[in-house]
Amino acid sequence: MTTPARLHHERLGPADATRLVLFTHGIYGSGTNWRAIARQVVARAPGWAAVLVDLRLHGRSTAGEPPHTVAACVGDLAALCDALAAAGPPVVAAVGHSFGGKVVLGLDLPIRVILDSTPSARVGAWDGPGNSVRAAWESMAALDRTWARREDFVAALIARGHPAPMAGWLAMNLDTTAAGLRLRLDLPAIHALVTDYYAVDAWPAIDAARGAIAMVVAERGDTVSAADLARLEHAPAAVTTHVIPGVGHWLHLDAPAAVVEQVVAALAG
Repeated sequence: MTTPARLHHERLGPADATRLVLFTHGIYGSGTNWRAIARQVVARAPGWAAVLVDLRLHGRSTAGEPPHTVAACVGDLAALCDALAAAGPPVVAAVGHSFGGKVVLGLDLPIRVILDSTPSARVGAWDGPGNSVRAAWESMAALDRTWARREDFVAALIARGHPAPMAGWLAMNLDTTAAGLRLRLDLPAIHALVTDYYAVDAWPAIDAARGAIAMVVAERGDTVSAADLARLEHAPAAVTTHVIPGVGHWLHLDAPAAVVEQVVAALAG
């Protein structure tokens, strides 16, 4: 068994909470992406505290041992759940967006909320047309690793065709060093994570659901396909599907109130 990554995490909510819910993120993100949502959730869900988690190779977490796979990320989170339970209340639920959603599907927890993440394998998706994850990776691989100013990094990404909000979000991966700002992402390892995400079939976790699984889908996103939605109609009763109308893949930015509502409902259920 490989040694799990040490996952940076931040707890939010009442000190006397009796249950914990983890929040995870997508590729290039970090747990802090979910701070505003998590604060609203614990304010409305008595007894719960939230834990914002940086997955391996992201944020302030360590890389962990290779291979860098979805299964390795599941092992990292499971080890964190054990450590948190040993020190305080147990982890009863987890929320995962995009890449983090497929990771959360691998956990054995009573409640899992999957935000716009497909259980399906998508072989060849890395090279598919319009793949913004690949486009961002290629741009960051082509650019310098160190920068004098955050604004220069953002401008360089915009010059390569990325929208300003996306460029600004990617700039959250710059760390301050003695040599200036440095991109902390290990791009070859990130590539391994993404390609494994595309290769993993997580439908067995849906078809043999242990505990409640809430699949929350962005109507205007292209991550969860029509075929996925059709298959979810025949999922076990423990699996529910909720489509948030009019929103894209970044549903927590497009409709934060609706996302909070779905998470609170799942925790209450």
